[in-house]
Amino acid sequence: MAKKYEPIDLTKLRTYSVSQREHKFDVQGLAGLPAKDCGFRDWWDSLPPYLAAGALKRLVADIIAARRAERPVIFALGAHVVKVGCSPIICDLIDRGLITGVCLNGATAIHDVEVALFGRTSEDVAASLKDGSFGMVEETPAFFAEALSAVSGGARASSSGSVGLGRALAEHLLRVKPPYLRLSILAAARKAGIPATVHVAIGTDTIHMHSAVAESGLASGSTLDFRLVCSLVADMAPSSKGGPAGVWCNVGSAVLLPEVFLKAVAVARNLGADLDEITTANLDMLRHYRPAENVTGRPVQKGRGLTIIGHHELLLPLLRQALIETV
Repeated sequence: MAKKYEPIDLTKLRTYSVSQREHKFDVQGLAGLPAKDCGFRDWWDSLPPYLAAGALKRLVADIIAARRAERPVIFALGAHVVKVGCSPIICDLIDRGLITGVCLNGATAIHDVEVALFGRTSEDVAASLKDGSFGMVEETPAFFAEALSAVSGGARASSSGSVGLGRALAEHLLRVKPPYLRLSILAAARKAGIPATVHVAIGTDTIHMHSAVAESGLASGSTLDFRLVCSLVADMAPSSKGGPAGVWCNVGSAVLLPEVFLKAVAVARNLGADLDEITTANLDMLRHYRPAENVTGRPVQKGRGLTIIGHHELLLPLLRQALIETV
């Protein structure tokens, strides 16, 4: 026989005063209304402290705290950071000492080099793929091959006297002195004396289709750069108990650099680094699985992973201005 139900008696509910309840919103957090001729700092202070605005303010505060404590601030950069014109922002933050290390995937390095050499980059893939010309320019793979051959021993992965892929590219840019050198993130990092690493997945970049690169020390140079990133991540640990830790910002890399970061965290922790207090952030126009898990999720304790969704051409200028106005 089916069980019979009666409408529940709502008069028996236990209630309590709203004064006893915790709230996620308070009128103290209302957006301000700055005047139309206000300065950036007044506008920044007018932002309500919720969701993305709160995360961005937290990121700014943690970057500044990390640098004051001489902890690393590392930016892992996807290719679109360069392709939407944000290279000068990264270069400026490097020059100001607010970024102490950069990690690029292969595509980002290609675009960085092409911007420095030619002042332009990013071909029309759909059009060039149809006629077989996709990735077939001569100058870009030639530059990579020359950069690697210029390194004594070909960017070999020995522990001493070796040069990784990022440094090899940066030093070759500085030797060649192309017309748009000032726009190169790799060159800016090398001039500032900070690490710049490049991480490739063989077969994913156009230069891998060219024999001069395929037969070069590309893989060993990138392997050495991974070991260098492991050292950077290990150094993100606080210098003193309870002090500020380092910051890792993943900007626009959906797969490769989040995977690199996860493995670097594993190596650093295996060798004894205390990374419990580090801050990680993911800045991108979409939410992706790997940044959520491998950057702002698994490696950090609850509350130390920040996700800020938005276009690079908006978020990065905003982040830079907030940093230089606050530091």
